[in-house]
Amino acid sequence: LCNTLYISFISSTRFVEEVSALCILQTPMKKTKLLIGDAGATFSNAYTATALGCPSRSSILTGNYPHNHAVRNDSLAGNCSSPLWQKGPETLALPVYLSKRKYRTFFAGKYLEQYGTKEAGEFAHVPPGWDLWHALVGDTKYYNYSLSVNGKEEKHGDSYEKDYFTDLILNRSLEFLDKRSLGQPFFMMLSPPAAHAPWTAAPQYQKEFSDVKAPRDGSFNKPGKDKHWLLRQPPNPMAGSSMDFLDDAYRKRWQTLLSVDDMVEKLVKKLEDLKELNNTYIFYASDNGFHAGQFSLPIDKRQLYEFDIRVPLMVRGPGIAPKQIVKAPVLNIDLAPTILDISGSDLPIMDGWSPMAAPNLGPSRSCFLVEHTGEGSPVPDPACPKLGCGLSHCLPNCVCEDSYNNTYACVRTLVGINLQYCEFSDNESFVEVYNLTSDLSQLVNIVKKVDPALLQAMNQHLIKLQSCAGSSCHDNGINGLCQTTTK
Repeated sequence: LCNTLYISFISSTRFVEEVSALCILQTPMKKTKLLIGDAGATFSNAYTATALGCPSRSSILTGNYPHNHAVRNDSLAGNCSSPLWQKGPETLALPVYLSKRKYRTFFAGKYLEQYGTKEAGEFAHVPPGWDLWHALVGDTKYYNYSLSVNGKEEKHGDSYEKDYFTDLILNRSLEFLDKRSLGQPFFMMLSPPAAHAPWTAAPQYQKEFSDVKAPRDGSFNKPGKDKHWLLRQPPNPMAGSSMDFLDDAYRKRWQTLLSVDDMVEKLVKKLEDLKELNNTYIFYASDNGFHAGQFSLPIDKRQLYEFDIRVPLMVRGPGIAPKQIVKAPVLNIDLAPTILDISGSDLPIMDGWSPMAAPNLGPSRSCFLVEHTGEGSPVPDPACPKLGCGLSHCLPNCVCEDSYNNTYACVRTLVGINLQYCEFSDNESFVEVYNLTSDLSQLVNIVKKVDPALLQAMNQHLIKLQSCAGSSCHDNGINGLCQTTTK
């Protein structure tokens, strides 16, 4: 049996996609690209089924779309680490099946945003299937946090040597590898806080990338013309204060990732020293994409566009030839069945599938579902009283990144036709359609220009995908459109 190491960093940004496509030289992840991407496969069309942390990580753990695991956003009301999640999907998550295959399982890092809160069972709750558990209580922090260590609370302060969270995850991972039982396969899932806010870099990296700014191409600082109302509300062009804010955030995010790059290097070295590297699959991924100035939105995720739904994915391991660029579309819901396939498990019914089961790292799905349930506040933001209620995550200059009716579902096709079709659940029944062959930056909503028959076909297919479960999420054919194929 082969070992598996899964490293997931929080909220990726477009630089990783560019590294995957070999487009730029400057990046905080040079070691990671060399040791995982160049040593194995880089997936150039990897996507998340939802561009938000808690539901995305729930999809990674279960292999299912959000409409099937029922985690809709980062709140308890949205089922993030809720009692409903704990009694249902969590009992059928990836580590449970690996445990049955006698894998030694280890988790360290951020689990789910509401994990460890009073309503979610506090630190005493250890999800089933994990042998060793080092999970952050609550949302992202780099210092002054609490961990659940195998169900017991462990408090941390502000000492870099003792408490910096990314390094703590690394050190406990190295300790786990040193103490592992020889001959027993292991699964490690590491979820460092970078590059999530509050973007606290290690002291030695806080002056790096002083000249770096968010990329100014594509949809950067463009108006959200003909888009859902939330994208039409940011002032354009952006105020200088918004530009300074997002550039500062972009730099700090890169700085935090240098510690993750160090983590990858040291873990690969440890596996090599232990003579386990050639028997270990290493996955490097993220829960969602990120935007920095696209369509004049300062910084966040949650939106339906490529910059928020594309994610990095690099994999190395036995049988994977080096320096592969895999163009076949893959989703975060494919990670759990792929890892179970590697372990030799009989695959349970999941919405995702294992690309390892087909030659050349196929099969190639022709289309897939992206869904998001918006969050809002029942009262106006005190800093932006004129905006009214129903919005959330309002940033400088009162640009809000989410709302109750920022609830949408999309069909994204890549095989045969490079198209995105999205419907919003709002009083406008708003629809957005993009031809990504001619408009990669999704500047022009072509809903009023395309053949009505195509719109009808996409609408019907979207309805089917929104209710799919298990194998019905795999068989995506409708009237010759979105047919599932194997490459």
